[in-house]
Amino acid sequence: MEEDILYHFSLSTKTHNLPEMFGDIKFVCVGGSANRMKAFAQFMHHELKLPGIPEDIRDICEGTDRYCMYKVGPVLSISHGMGVPSISIMLHELIKLLHHARCRDVVLFRLGTSGGVGLAPGTVVITDKAVDYSFLPQFEQVVLGKVITRSTELDEGVANELLQCSSELQNFPTVIGNTMCTHDFYEGQGRLDGALCSFSHEEKLEYLRKAYEAGVRNIEMESTVFAAMCRVCGLKAAVVCVALLNRFDGDQITSSHDVLVEYQQRPQVLVSHFIKKRLVLVA
Repeated sequence: MEEDILYHFSLSTKTHNLPEMFGDIKFVCVGGSANRMKAFAQFMHHELKLPGIPEDIRDICEGTDRYCMYKVGPVLSISHGMGVPSISIMLHELIKLLHHARCRDVVLFRLGTSGGVGLAPGTVVITDKAVDYSFLPQFEQVVLGKVITRSTELDEGVANELLQCSSELQNFPTVIGNTMCTHDFYEGQGRLDGALCSFSHEEKLEYLRKAYEAGVRNIEMESTVFAAMCRVCGLKAAVVCVALLNRFDGDQITSSHDVLVEYQQRPQVLVSHFIKKRLVLVA
């Protein structure tokens, strides 16, 4: 193509010097909430002791309202919205951006919240395998009317390195386990409190028990496509999500706002420590 327009980022190979803007990127952190990813960028600015004021960092995607993007030294912080379709659009343009910018040896992280399966609220889950509703490590994508199945295995080395970082921090419980990705927050995750519900409390618990026995420790809505696309493109990636509740105990999040804010910061703290270790900023 003469020009590659990254429409949802409001960037283009013709109007922007992508190698100059992004060529030094080594870490990309993505998460659903625009506000949370801005806060993470400001947090990383402070942690990396960069010059300037964290509150002054600019949204590179300010020309669109689809996603936000902040660059903090070698770290890119991007929002991806909710669900597989939203994150997949973002990932297509992100992967093309990294290619056009000629970035090398980049590690991608999805930072998020999730429902825990047999875990205490506040536990951080580092994903071993992202699995579908049948607990299989695969992502199904319809291409030209045909179903394409892609593997969702994540980088084992990065996961183990994150677990080591957690043992050094000792700030919160952290486990490695499978993460189930669904296409819905309510019925798709076995919740009884949505507008529609076609199953009983006992059927819900039976499904969650099967998930737990299959190694599932949390449930969210983006991990399979994130893992699949990164794997196909040869990118090292990890999913780090905090459990906001134990789904065996209920469906609604009842913790206070302040507690939830602290929980949501836990994946950020863990990945920040990982990044600082890679950059030899901490022992």
